[in-house]
Amino acid sequence: MSRAVRRSVPDPAAFPTRPYDLIKEFTVALVAVAVLTAGLAALFSSPDEKPVTLAAWSAAAPNDFTATAVAELGGTSTSAQYGPPYNHAPGAGQKIGPVSLQRAAGVRIPVDTAEDFVLRPLRQAPEPAEVSAALTAWATAPADQQQAWTSAYSDALGKAPDGDPAKVAPGDYGPVPVLTGRLLALSQAGALDGQLQAQGRFYETDYTLPMLFLTDGTYLADLADAQHLSGDQWGMMNETGNYPGQPWLWLYTFWYQIDPFKTSTNADAEIWAIMAVLSLALVLVPFIPGVRSIPRWTRVYRLIWRDYYRAR
Repeated sequence: MSRAVRRSVPDPAAFPTRPYDLIKEFTVALVAVAVLTAGLAALFSSPDEKPVTLAAWSAAAPNDFTATAVAELGGTSTSAQYGPPYNHAPGAGQKIGPVSLQRAAGVRIPVDTAEDFVLRPLRQAPEPAEVSAALTAWATAPADQQQAWTSAYSDALGKAPDGDPAKVAPGDYGPVPVLTGRLLALSQAGALDGQLQAQGRFYETDYTLPMLFLTDGTYLADLADAQHLSGDQWGMMNETGNYPGQPWLWLYTFWYQIDPFKTSTNADAEIWAIMAVLSLALVLVPFIPGVRSIPRWTRVYRLIWRDYYRAR
């Protein structure tokens, strides 16, 4: 009968040792990672561009702001004629054949450009007597007269040097110059951004109105062109500068660069339908006869799993 032999446990002190500074290693690793992170961020990260606000726009391009405010007041801006989901503009809305997707969804975010962008902000701010009188004159005038005033003033701004309101020829513009001039002053003071964003909620995170107002002018579009963000380059969402954005969205944006989509007024709806069909086809690949057999016919799987098949 044999007894189990108990193996002796080695003495840790019998092994060679060397000094080890944990704090030093941690510090070196932290500094190395910090330097590497900063370097890679400088090379590959997106630039931190300042947000474009109504205050910045009105300060940098006051003439463009004034012309856009006149268009909002007269209902001739892009937002005023956009259609659903913002308003019921006749004939507006992209279609797929006879089906208008915008009209099918309906007006879910009502926007009255004259009221929301110009008149309500002016009424909510403390106004001089001249502006209060202009608001009253506008409110009591018939719609035809309002349209005549804004149309005349818009034409006059277009003919003025650099579109400068101070150089507009005399004419019958009603209260429009007073209203748009006061709106410009409010915007330059930084008040208009908050007024358009205020929706009566605790957290004011809805930028719909400021964004619509900005996009109706040319200032934001010029900034986008300068940063290659105007949509004439491939990339669903280009980054500022020379950064390409998400490359995996090339298939979606590819259609915008070719005819007939790049000149179609229904491009968004048509391309959405194409991508929906392609996405559905991808989901159904395992169920489509012939297509599902392509891997078996091409035997690509044997190349991928060549080690397995070589051993068989």
